[in-house]
Amino acid sequence: MICEHLAELERVLQAARIEETYRGQPWSKNCREWVYYRCVLDLAAIRTRHALADCVKDHVHRGTHDGSEQGLVCEVHHDALVGAHPDSAGGAPRFAG
Repeated sequence: MICEHLAELERVLQAARIEETYRGQPWSKNCREWVYYRCVLDLAAIRTRHALADCVKDHVHRGTHDGSEQGLVCEVHHDALVGAHPDSAGGAPRFAG
């Protein structure tokens, strides 16, 4: 279960029927539960619409061989909600919250 700092946004993503593509511990013990969605998370719009705790930070990874992603990470619980990076999203829809 995702932490309380990201739970409301997770409910909004689910209500919007954005497809969840992965849930688990993707990288290391520094990641607890990361949930990936088939969309581009518009971080600025999400922050405008939702009061996120100070511990929730933007996560942008533009990888070359290991994939690209963009999302929000809780620095307290090491949970995250992640979507595609805008530059490599293909036809993935944009989610603004």
